[in-house]
Amino acid sequence: MRRAIEFLLTRVLRSRLGIALGIGVLVLGVIGAARLVSGPVDPSAGLSNRPDRPITTVDPEAGDDGVLAPGAAPSPVTRPGAPKPEQIADRFVGAWLGGRGMTSDEWLTTIRPLATPVLVEKMTGADPAGVPAQRTTGPTTLRPRTESFVEALVPLDTGQLRLELVAPEGRWLVDVVDWERA
Repeated sequence: MRRAIEFLLTRVLRSRLGIALGIGVLVLGVIGAARLVSGPVDPSAGLSNRPDRPITTVDPEAGDDGVLAPGAAPSPVTRPGAPKPEQIADRFVGAWLGGRGMTSDEWLTTIRPLATPVLVEKMTGADPAGVPAQRTTGPTTLRPRTESFVEALVPLDTGQLRLELVAPEGRWLVDVVDWERA
C-alpha cells in the first residue's frame, strides 16, 4: 500500500496525465457539489419549454423603426443668392473634365472655388491628364441625404462620377469625388 501511494505521489501526479486527471476530478467535484446545493430543478422554469406564441420585443403596430424613414427626402437648403447643389456639381464636373492641357496648378485653380479645402488638399499635385473620362453622357442626378449633404451622380462616357456635396453654411461645395468604371 505504501508503495502504491508513493508511486501515485512521485510519478503519476507529477506527470501531465496526472495533472489533467486531477483537474478533471476537481471540476466534476465542483459541479456535483453545485447541483447538490442548488436543490431540485423546476422543469417549467427557463427556456426548456417552448412558448405558446412568438416572443416579440417590439410592438408590431408601432410602425417602421428602420434607420431611414420612408417619408420624403429632405430638401437641400441653399443660402439666398448662392448656386444650388446641382449647379455646383455641373460646374465642378466641367472643371474636372476640362483640365486636359493645363498644369496641375491651373487645373486646381479652376476647381478650388467649387471644392472644400480638404478636397483641394487631396487633389494637390494630381495630374489633370489622369482624369478617366472625356465628357458627360447625361444629366446630373441628385440624392439629398440631409439639408446640408447631397450626393450627385453624373454619367460619363467611361463610367459614373459620384460627388458628395456639403453646405455647412448654406454654400454648396464638393467634398468627395469618386469615379466608378462602367
